[in-house]
Amino acid sequence: MKPAPFAYHAPTGVGEAVSLLADLGEDAKAIAGGQSLVPMLALRLAAFEHLVDLGRVAGLRGIERRGDDLWVGAGTTQAAVERSADVARDVPLLARATPLIGHFQIRNRGTVGGSMAHADAAAEYPAVALALGARFEARSPRGTRTVPADRFFTDLWSTDLAPDELLTGISFPVWRGRCGFAIEEFARRAGDFALAGAAVAVELGDDARIARCGIGLFGLGPTALRAAAAEAALTGTAAHDATGDEVGRTVLAALESVPADLHASAEHRRRIGAVVVARAWRRALQEAGDA
Repeated sequence: MKPAPFAYHAPTGVGEAVSLLADLGEDAKAIAGGQSLVPMLALRLAAFEHLVDLGRVAGLRGIERRGDDLWVGAGTTQAAVERSADVARDVPLLARATPLIGHFQIRNRGTVGGSMAHADAAAEYPAVALALGARFEARSPRGTRTVPADRFFTDLWSTDLAPDELLTGISFPVWRGRCGFAIEEFARRAGDFALAGAAVAVELGDDARIARCGIGLFGLGPTALRAAAAEAALTGTAAHDATGDEVGRTVLAALESVPADLHASAEHRRRIGAVVVARAWRRALQEAGDA
């Protein structure tokens, strides 16, 4: 298959890219690594009159510490994240999620912002952003605004970004103290999209109680989900009382519906979901206890 005809634009600066998206309107689509968008265009699941290629916009790439956050430019490749000592030290959950994304060829081209903005329900990065409480930086002709992760992902392949907004970076809070992080997923083959997955972050207080926690889910809804009710219930409880199996059951019981498709029934996904949540919770809690 071949994509429908489109006009190609290759800006070299953030301002130029933002102006193009504003001028071209809803007929335009930004493309970064293209690892998700190009197959959709080729299969004609999507079509746009204009593609705005962000590959030459150097201002969208980079990883740097900004106060209590680690800022990752939207155009930073997943491979760069995978190699980054700063990410491994300051945002280990992001580092551990990255090798689960496709294969290394995909990570060489795929970008952090591209994965976030594409908002695939089975993608790892959105769940990591939710678990850590990341913030998204969006720029338009009206200026720059910040969107918290739990408001950014709105539905299947949909985000809070307006048609004239460009995702320029993501700020990941650096968790300090007795913290543990884990991500678990189940896929039929390595590199496949996960049938279900969970990203977990836990911080323990000096009294061995859960000071805070974050649980992001993927593959279990129309978009990445945050288990906010379970997080609230777990905060303040003794770590030894929060068993993995119980946390898994609680998180999945709170989901009103779970998707079914040719890969798995809703019931099967629920069972897998409870297991991956339990495994990720146990691993994160153990790491926090050992910290």
